[in-house]
Amino acid sequence: MFGHMKTTVVGRADALPGRDTPMPVPTRHEVLGTPLAPPYPDGAEIADFGMGCFWGVERTFWRLGADNGVITTAVGYAGGHTPNPTYEEVCTGRTGHTEAVRVVFDPQRISYTDLLKVFWEGHDPTQGMRQGNDVGTQYRSMILYHDDAQRAAAEATRDAFQPVLTRSGHGPITTEIVPAGPFYFAEGYHQQYLSDAKNPNGYCGVGGTGATCPVGVARTDG
Repeated sequence: MFGHMKTTVVGRADALPGRDTPMPVPTRHEVLGTPLAPPYPDGAEIADFGMGCFWGVERTFWRLGADNGVITTAVGYAGGHTPNPTYEEVCTGRTGHTEAVRVVFDPQRISYTDLLKVFWEGHDPTQGMRQGNDVGTQYRSMILYHDDAQRAAAEATRDAFQPVLTRSGHGPITTEIVPAGPFYFAEGYHQQYLSDAKNPNGYCGVGGTGATCPVGVARTDG
């Protein structure tokens, strides 16, 4: 991914203006075969996460699979100011967005806490405006909650994980836990970028700390 060295989130007044036209979204998920965009099935819930380069993050979640309650995944831009930004604009650091992954899931098969466990263990949430060698505000860790229950679960799992990270020699968690605003779908070529049909050997700079978050157990029962 093309990194930028900007490590301060741009303010709304200084953000790029963007545009009114949304990015076209592929009709179907390259791996799961399900729609990327709404409407989603009745009873489905949405989780939005920022964990660094969104290519590898999306693959982490789609690999959970339909049997574990993942309906669809998509990559996009969230947590910023610029409407309908392009990837190139996000890379400048002048939109305020983080690279985000949307996970649409069946809460009867996998809980939001289960997904949070994958979130905390799947990257290093202590790195501030970077993730590994990827440096810039677009790579910052973020949970964008959709209701009070998600906010409470995010805060509870963060508080449970921090002592584990501290014992492992890591610093304070820098993850932003914020209300979900607009999720702007990324360009079609970014969607399922690391799928076998696109770039099975493509770059993925996302990696966890090796620490285990003491919450959530993925369920496979119906």
